[in-house]
Amino acid sequence: MNADERALYVISVAAELAGVHPQTLRIYERKGLIEPQRTPGRSRRYSERDIELLRRIQDLTTAGLNLAGVQRVLALEAEVAQLQAQLAHAHARYRRELVPLSNAMLWPPTMDR
Repeated sequence: MNADERALYVISVAAELAGVHPQTLRIYERKGLIEPQRTPGRSRRYSERDIELLRRIQDLTTAGLNLAGVQRVLALEAEVAQLQAQLAHAHARYRRELVPLSNAMLWPPTMDR
């Protein structure tokens, strides 16, 4: 687990950092927009990544989206990120498989080689 995934913040601190009311965080959780980690006593704990997500949700709702729209935008953003990662992986793999032109056999063979 990297540093931005460690759940450090209680709900009141997370709400303050994100600029929303703690009840708003509970609503977001019920709607499936965010899933905070839980302590053994079931208290919510939020990570830096959660705070970033809460700020993104806040930006989208401020722009006029309802929570269903926010959920769809977040799903599409996640899909785009996944596709970009797949493309980068494929690009790196194919770059390794390319044969430099100086090492390639040309067909038909040229007379000046």
